[in-house]
Amino acid sequence: MTPIPTHDLPSVPLGATGPVVSRLALGCMGMSDFYGPNDRRESIATLHAALDAGVTLLDTGDFYGMGHNELLIAEALRGRRREDVVLSVKFGALRDARGAWNGNDCRPAAIRNFLAYSLQRLGTDHLDIYRPARLDPAVPIEDTMGALAACVEEGLVRHVGLSEVGAETLRRAVAVHPVCDVQLEYSLLSRGIEADILPTCRELGVGVTAYGVLSRGLLSGHWSASRALTPGDFRGWVPRFQGAHLTANLARVERLREVAGGKGASVAQVAIAWVRSRGEDVVPLIGARTRARLAESLAALEVQLTPDDLAAIEQAVPAGAASGGRYPDQVLAHMDSER
Repeated sequence: MTPIPTHDLPSVPLGATGPVVSRLALGCMGMSDFYGPNDRRESIATLHAALDAGVTLLDTGDFYGMGHNELLIAEALRGRRREDVVLSVKFGALRDARGAWNGNDCRPAAIRNFLAYSLQRLGTDHLDIYRPARLDPAVPIEDTMGALAACVEEGLVRHVGLSEVGAETLRRAVAVHPVCDVQLEYSLLSRGIEADILPTCRELGVGVTAYGVLSRGLLSGHWSASRALTPGDFRGWVPRFQGAHLTANLARVERLREVAGGKGASVAQVAIAWVRSRGEDVVPLIGARTRARLAESLAALEVQLTPDDLAAIEQAVPAGAASGGRYPDQVLAHMDSER
């Protein structure tokens, strides 16, 4: 396994009003859910390695494994200084005992309930960033933001974030309370935010934490058309991983591999470096589940892309090149950021 150096990563402010965070953040979802079986010991070791390497921002959701992910993070943080970690938590997604989805609940009373459970599971008296996982169409964003503002006033939450919201919703939200960042899927294969949402974030001083920077593994350089998905891996119903879509997307990856080879880097490192090149206000969330993938991702910080490199990357994977949607159409239809 590639050794992971212990050092302080570069840091940036998360938006105009948010905390200072490491230049790369760790998305912890896959350690508990959605990508098939997980390895608790390796997950804990990966979290420890990330913290030791200087990663400060850990992103989770109370519905990742129905609380499992928060408990896992709490275990990894035992014996460490709470002030060295920025905990970002999503709430509101409703699931049943089999993991199926039942909508989103962002009512003020529900927010206080969700928050109480997250604080208990994480073993902390405050969350650094708290955000609804998705917009609740039954609750005006002003009501949700008002409830979150009250949590900030009480000291239970330090900053408010949002996730997968469109430009109009973001404007309405910041009129009630500052928003430090918006979580958005952003990668070479998912560039829809560039038209309207990203410019609006910049106008309002709102940072972007970019998830899916490797497009759920498609841009990792480790995926193949013959790879069999394990039970519980949600990529089995994502269009980009199916049939002709997968074939077309992997062809783009091979073109990107040629560019990466010229840089002496891996496909994943170039893909992460590209997201990082979008601006200091864009913080990539890497979804490493193992120490090996973490080491590869952190090494992306050493990849410097020249104008010629960026032009070659654009030629290999131009905007709009993705084949198939990032979610099924019935899911995208309910996402505020897609409207």
